[in-house]
Amino acid sequence: MFGRNQVPVVGASEVPASAYLLDVREDDEWVAGHAPDAHHMPMHTVPARLDEIPADGDVVVVCRAGGRSAQVVAYLQATGRDNVRNLAGGMMAWAQAGRPMVSEDGGAPQVA
Repeated sequence: MFGRNQVPVVGASEVPASAYLLDVREDDEWVAGHAPDAHHMPMHTVPARLDEIPADGDVVVVCRAGGRSAQVVAYLQATGRDNVRNLAGGMMAWAQAGRPMVSEDGGAPQVA
């Protein structure tokens, strides 16, 4: 994007199984469907919960389409984290790639 710093990205099919997947979507989006091993932390809570995010190992940040998660990656980089990447295309790309999803409401998982 013109005039913005680029953040590192990873494709949905390239996310390592060992990565800490940080889902920064809102509660209703999380309930509708998310990756089975993801950690939910709505975007607005990240600054207060920074210590919960691993400083080592791969951290992949995800939202619905990649915009909010890119902002979180940029924020984390500004705090000195160099182990964070944005999930390109967000949960929409995750679902399109056929990656596993679960829901919290008992329904079929979907990207909301």
